[in-house]
Amino acid sequence: MKSLARLAAFTGVVVCSGQVIEFESGGLRYQTLTRNGLTIMFAHLPATVREYATLQVAVSNGSSQSVTIKPDEFGWETSGAVMRPIPARRVVNEMLEKGGRSEVVRLVSAYETGIYGMSQLRSTAGYESRRRAALAEVGSTRLKAAAAASAIVFVPLKLAPGESTDGALFFETKSKPMPKGVLRIRAAGSLFEYQVSEGFPDKQ
Repeated sequence: MKSLARLAAFTGVVVCSGQVIEFESGGLRYQTLTRNGLTIMFAHLPATVREYATLQVAVSNGSSQSVTIKPDEFGWETSGAVMRPIPARRVVNEMLEKGGRSEVVRLVSAYETGIYGMSQLRSTAGYESRRRAALAEVGSTRLKAAAAASAIVFVPLKLAPGESTDGALFFETKSKPMPKGVLRIRAAGSLFEYQVSEGFPDKQ
């Protein structure tokens, strides 16, 4: 498996440890940063789910040690406030209770366009493996929305050296784009910071 850093190089940019790089792939605009061998990249998905803005996140562990990644380590700081991702259980429950098929299809399509558009990315424990497991257990059409949401959401995971994962984080924004701010992630003893200028989510 090739790391996300090599993926960024494949798309035509050079990744330097500690430097945020922007590139486009699969119709999405990504920012990527590598610290101590751990690479975290993200893009804003154009599709919205109810009142949530959605970020597609991919993480690759190129270090020599295992690393645990948790959604609550992500924070979107704007106007002096910090937004945290909505718990996965809440998103899945809403999909189960209120999710419409068209809404879920739109979200899944947007997510897959981004992930599958990066031909060099092969997550060892990401969306594709979760999707296969979730759909294998679903026998009712009524549960398809919840199964799709369950497969997409970013979940806490311990990555061994050489492993990678991906998933979606949902932020409550009342159906508006993510505002101008800073995405901060504390992982593996390092601080990842991404400056996001106003209008960035709309420049897909």
